[in-house]
Amino acid sequence: MATITETALAATLDHAILKPELTRAQVDAELDIAAQWRVFSVCVRPSDVAHAAQRLAGTGVAVGTVIGFPHGTTSTAGKVAEAAQALADGATEFDMVVNIGALRSGFDEVVTADIRAVVQATGLHITKVILETALLNEEEIVRGSTLAEVGGADFVKTSTGFAGGGATTAHVRLMRGSVGPRMQVKASGGVRSYADALQMLAAGATRLGTSASGIILAEARRGDQGGAALGAVDNASY
Repeated sequence: MATITETALAATLDHAILKPELTRAQVDAELDIAAQWRVFSVCVRPSDVAHAAQRLAGTGVAVGTVIGFPHGTTSTAGKVAEAAQALADGATEFDMVVNIGALRSGFDEVVTADIRAVVQATGLHITKVILETALLNEEEIVRGSTLAEVGGADFVKTSTGFAGGGATTAHVRLMRGSVGPRMQVKASGGVRSYADALQMLAAGATRLGTSASGIILAEARRGDQGGAALGAVDNASY
């Protein structure tokens, strides 16, 4: 398996700080981990965006957040308002959850309009569309990926990490093959080790969402590929 340097790997990581039970002290500890390891970004709860932007100022770590999380059933107007507030608070990346029920119902125009509205609300900033692949069949994953591209998003993403299943290499490959070269793929949900990260990147992901950034990068520093092989990974914690 190909390897990747610690620095290059850190540049692919969105450090997830999304568990609803986290206290401010726990959030701060995770923000400090992100700064220590110089990951690409954090992905925080919407109510934490302003605080995260202030705490991470000058570190080079971007602040991202989630929209319509975790179920995707927020109205389009609600998602737009949430994105606008997060943008005002200092977020520069936005991971929105697709309307999963609409996607499964075949309401492609509804799904596309929902995505496009959030993309327009975030302006020139990066928007990622979370499909929640554990709840979809292959046809729905392909169609969801295509609709994310049609709606103007920058990434299509596997999972929230809160739906009982996470990223798989098979789903990452399927998503990568469903969109053009402009679009990128983010693998999230259960990426817990350096070995997991390597396999997701090899499958076509260019960004990884994980709450285990410190563990992964410490393993990368040691050159440790002994983590669990990844077909479908355990989704214990984002």
